[in-house]
Amino acid sequence: MRPIAGKIRISIVSYLNTLPFRWALRRSGILEEIVMSEDNPGICAQKLLTNEVDLALVPVAILPGLPEYHVLTDYCIGADGVVDSVKLYHNVPLQEIKRVLLDYQSRTSVNLTKVLFRFWWKSDPVFEDAEPGFEEKVSGTTAVVVIGDRTFALNGRYRYETDLAQAWKDFTGLPFVFAAWVSCGQLPAEFISRFNSVLADGVSQVDRAVTDSAGELSLPEEQVRVYLREKIDYHLDQAKRGAMNLFLEYLRKSGTRDR
Repeated sequence: MRPIAGKIRISIVSYLNTLPFRWALRRSGILEEIVMSEDNPGICAQKLLTNEVDLALVPVAILPGLPEYHVLTDYCIGADGVVDSVKLYHNVPLQEIKRVLLDYQSRTSVNLTKVLFRFWWKSDPVFEDAEPGFEEKVSGTTAVVVIGDRTFALNGRYRYETDLAQAWKDFTGLPFVFAAWVSCGQLPAEFISRFNSVLADGVSQVDRAVTDSAGELSLPEEQVRVYLREKIDYHLDQAKRGAMNLFLEYLRKSGTRDR
């Protein structure tokens, strides 16, 4: 049952990288037709898995665990090379890492880390689910995977920081998709068409979205503009769809499961 009759329940990631989406949705007429919550990626995934929402921007690593899914819209959270907000922090070279603490807010990124270690770096560290405060536990041969806005305060703190989107690009030559708009059942085609148009509006007006949201930002406006324009790639094109399918195939090969 939906909390408000006829409204479509939506969960969207609350990170800075979704600012163009959130800005466009808030100013559009479609806002009257939805109930929208802003959550971290893990919560977005959980809400879709438990049928608390009808449509969510979710980590793509959860897709194999869904009994039915539909990847909707022409937009995603992706990167074609350096993304700058999904990183492995470490104080020793990659081949010397023995333990990796995995961000509890993540699904796709931690699974990407496992794929890269196994198939690209040919290494087999111990992976552990992390708890709040783990970002400070980089020490010796222990590394940490951190995603989202928290990375901005960590950049430059440790001896090494490996950008996972760039590592995937080095490995496969392809871009990467971290999150896509997914439903577990069919939604009205007319709604999806209009929803897609709203997302397109946000992506086409990044500068305005940043200016209008200046009071909410914890970073300088120009830094945010560069991040959103140059690091995040929002278009779910054929190259990204192919890359997404390849990533899911690596998960199947490795037996890696969403956690």
